[in-house]
Amino acid sequence: MRPYSKRLLSGCGFLLLAACSSTPTHASSQSRSHHSAPKNTASSNACNLFKNNPSWYWEALNTYNRWGVPISVQMAIMQRESDFQAGAKPPNKEVLGFIPWGNITSAYGYAQALNGTWADYQRTTKNYKGKRDKFGDSSDFIGWYCNKANKQLGIPLNNAYSLYLAYHEGLAGYANKTYANKAWLLDVAQSVQDKANIYRVQISQCKYLIAREDPKH
Repeated sequence: MRPYSKRLLSGCGFLLLAACSSTPTHASSQSRSHHSAPKNTASSNACNLFKNNPSWYWEALNTYNRWGVPISVQMAIMQRESDFQAGAKPPNKEVLGFIPWGNITSAYGYAQALNGTWADYQRTTKNYKGKRDKFGDSSDFIGWYCNKANKQLGIPLNNAYSLYLAYHEGLAGYANKTYANKAWLLDVAQSVQDKANIYRVQISQCKYLIAREDPKH
């Protein structure tokens, strides 16, 4: 994961759900610090990602079939959160300004899910063997979370902009518009929407080739 610039994350859980990483303000919520995603130039092209990792397409497709979240939206959120780095973590916090002292939050993996939110996901879906450093489980987590945002907040499943705001701020935070005065976060959410739009076009152009190369297809 590339160096993080600072980004406020709050916690998220089952009802107050915020899916990504900051110091949790509620036991059942998840949020994260204001940082930038790691830099991975290969992540700019969905076709290349799927050609290099054929199973990812099918795992993301399974998530779409289960939760209704478009593959392009899943991938855009994941790209922003970890840039597809399996072991991504937030930076260490420092004591006295220079002594490393643990990570800023418990966010980890492709989806940067916090410990509490991940536990909620596992209890709800019964996916107790799921791991945050596995693409398929992380994809399913994002689908689960966005589906919650759709059910509870009415956010369309193809609206990457609003889904990311809910993912970052938590469902309660989104409902209370905690994002309203965070210009930097609104810009990030727009970049996620833009990336989803790009991924959608790319996937439509290479889906046949991806399917043909998959040994299970």
